[in-house]
Parts: sequence; C-alpha cells; structure tokens
Amino acid sequence: MAAALAAMAAGVWPQKADAGPAVGLTAAQIVDQMQSHDLAQQARLKRYKGLREYRVEYRGFSADVAAKMEVEVNYDAASGKSFRIVSESGSKILAEKVLKRAVDSEKEASRDKRSTALTPANYQFRLVGSESLGGRAAYMLDVEPLVASKFLYRGRIWVDAADFAVVKMETEPAKSPSFWIARTLIHYTGAKTDGFWMPQKVRSETRVRIGGTAVLTIDYLSYSFSTE
Repeated sequence: MAAALAAMAAGVWPQKADAGPAVGLTAAQIVDQMQSHDLAQQARLKRYKGLREYRVEYRGFSADVAAKMEVEVNYDAASGKSFRIVSESGSKILAEKVLKRAVDSEKEASRDKRSTALTPANYQFRLVGSESLGGRAAYMLDVEPLVASKFLYRGRIWVDAADFAVVKMETEPAKSPSFWIARTLIHYTGAKTDGFWMPQKVRSETRVRIGGTAVLTIDYLSYSFSTE
C-alpha cells in the first residue's frame, strides 16, 4: 500500500498556459504530450515546500485504531526531496508500520523516477474515452504495467485535455507487497496550484486476508513554489 501510494505521491505535472482542449489524439500522442510537459516542468520548477497530512484507520474484528501525522516536504531540483515529521498522534504501531513506511517508500521511489514514471517504458496505454472533470475535458486511459513492480499500478487515469496533467487515477498495485494483503484500491486526484498541477489527495483502501480493512489517506494541505 505504501509503495504504490509513493509512486503517485511523487508525481508533479506542469500547466500549459492558454492551451485549448485537444481533440482526435491517439493514446500515444497523449502520452507524448504528458512527457513533454513533465520535462518542461522539471526545467522550470527549482524548489517547492509542501505540508501534508497522513491518516490511517484500521478496522478489525477486535478493535478500531487510527494514527495521524503531519509532514513537511521540501523539494530541490538539485538534491531531491526531504521530509520532516511535524506532528504525530494516535497508534504508535500504525504510525511506524504504515505512515512512516509511506514516507520512506516515497523517498525510495523518488531516487529513480524513470522506473516509476507514467511512460511507455513502464506502461501500456489504451484510450477508452473522455469525460468532463470540474468543467474541464479529460481523456480516460487504461494503464497496464509492463512488469510486476511494487511501485507500479494498473487501472485507469484521467488526463486533462488542455494541460495534459494527470488529474485523477483509480488503480491498484501491480504487485501485492504481502501475502496478507488481499486487495488495495487507490484513488488519486490532482489540482492546479499557482500554475502547477500537483497532487491534492490520495486515498488507499486495503483489505487484509485475516480480516479487517485499512484506509490510508494523504491530504496535500499547502504548497509554495520557487522558479528561481
């Protein structure tokens, strides 16, 4: 669960200013536009700071437990991401085994972005239609990983037709990290913030084979950017 969320949480997509909705594109052309704008953003965005809230709730046969953690994230184009835990409350076991592991998994995923990126090197893409999200047209694509990796996922993504940003995902991990996990469903949403498309919320629901359900949520509370 933590590994799959990390791959999503690591993503940042740029905005293309004054772009009109694209029509009649193939899946390959849409993915090519996504890559082009991603590269443009990497060149433009030098630093950012963000505040996140991580929450996990576990409901089992005998007890319901929860934990929460606020984390400050600092990104520098030269050195990458660093994380600082601001506050922590609730179950110590869940904080250690789920929340801190989610942070550590993102650190690991961010060291090798190429192996987790939404590119033809990692995925097959199939265009299945279009839909309006928040009044904006979006392409819907099914994604299938080329290899079974804990940092990749399968399912459906929505790509903004004007900015070519990933604005929504409904997926599951390509590889279960443990026999004890029956299934994990992940929902991602992104939003435009100060000219950049950034993660807004990630919610993961995991069913455990021996009973119980764990829900992990990451809320991206704030961002501040630097392009210099």
